[in-house]
Amino acid sequence: MVIIGAGECGTRAAFALREMGYDGTVTLVGAEAHLPYERPPLSKDAMVASETPSIKAISDAARLSEHRIDLLGASSATSIDRANRSIRLSDGSDLDYDKLLVATGATPRMLTLPGLGARCVYLRTFDDALAIRGYLRAGAHIAIIGGGFIGLELAASARKLGADVTVIEAQPRILMRGVPAEIAAVVHEAHAAEGVDFICGNGIAAVNDDGTSVRIALASGRAVAADLAIIGIGAIPVTALAETAGLTLNNGIAVDAQLRTSDPNIFAAGDCCSFPLAVYGGRRVRLEAWRSAQEHGALAARNMLGADEVHAGVPWFWSDQYGLSLQIAGLPDEGEHTIRRDLDDGAFILFHLKHDGRLVAASGIGPGNAVARDIRLAEMLIARSAHPDIDALAAPSVKLKSLLAA
Repeated sequence: MVIIGAGECGTRAAFALREMGYDGTVTLVGAEAHLPYERPPLSKDAMVASETPSIKAISDAARLSEHRIDLLGASSATSIDRANRSIRLSDGSDLDYDKLLVATGATPRMLTLPGLGARCVYLRTFDDALAIRGYLRAGAHIAIIGGGFIGLELAASARKLGADVTVIEAQPRILMRGVPAEIAAVVHEAHAAEGVDFICGNGIAAVNDDGTSVRIALASGRAVAADLAIIGIGAIPVTALAETAGLTLNNGIAVDAQLRTSDPNIFAAGDCCSFPLAVYGGRRVRLEAWRSAQEHGALAARNMLGADEVHAGVPWFWSDQYGLSLQIAGLPDEGEHTIRRDLDDGAFILFHLKHDGRLVAASGIGPGNAVARDIRLAEMLIARSAHPDIDALAAPSVKLKSLLAA
């Protein structure tokens, strides 16, 4: 078994193969020299740690060795020979496979403007995080281009370290993709209270990085000067390897419900692939989420061994900022009307339903773990295609567990 991509998804798949009793060779090909590591801490803990951070490894070398997983670090696959079931590596060597998993992830979407330089950066790797961290200090001015989760988590980290922060978002509000306006407003207010300056509904006309600072000219005529510009305008799936191999693409590498590509001996999983979600009638989605990567890795491993299982999970996502936890189960854009449940300490949950009353998503925000239990119960209701009582959903006195039992 060969796995291309030593991130969350690929590494979990490698261990899952062993946990399910596979005794053959397992080779994990990773482009970075580091051991496989968690990416969520890069925008948070890695930025604000009191000492120089180290990677949060998914597995250390001893555990990889114990499970007989061969990690080829600082290596990448340059081509796939489907006829002979082999891949060519960046050092020129070939690696044969019986089954292949492509878990190449996603890469930051690039800002296509002239004038970008070394002070215009993206966050994807641990090395990127170390470079950004060096600028986050009192007296520095950080411009963040893009009001999505990565940008906002970095904004919170920068403010914690005393840097001035300006967030520039071309859309009318932050968190336009997948987050209801009511919850985005709470996040906006939390950042504003901490001193973050927001510029929304304003595109970028030009960028000039002269090596000592970055000047960003906006469409409105306003200009922002910064010591560093962090660009977080989304991510695109890494599909070049699959494309040159002739695999079908559709918003990433197209896979079926078992994560199998158009080649029955090649699977794809994680951020790089789009797949049909059974809970939404086979709607094809591509998810960039930590838990999804874990679930995909385990499912791909089972199906590489012939299990033929269908992906039946419910999407789940979270983000922590300023002591607030935002959690979303399901896809809010599937909903046609919304019911709100208010909890203690200003926390609340929005339940998103179809016109027939079927619960399709739940979005919540509040301090600490205020919404975690109810979001988890809502996720279980979504998985069962439940039609819960509307009044009961809105009433905090009614336990969601009782609706699940019903």
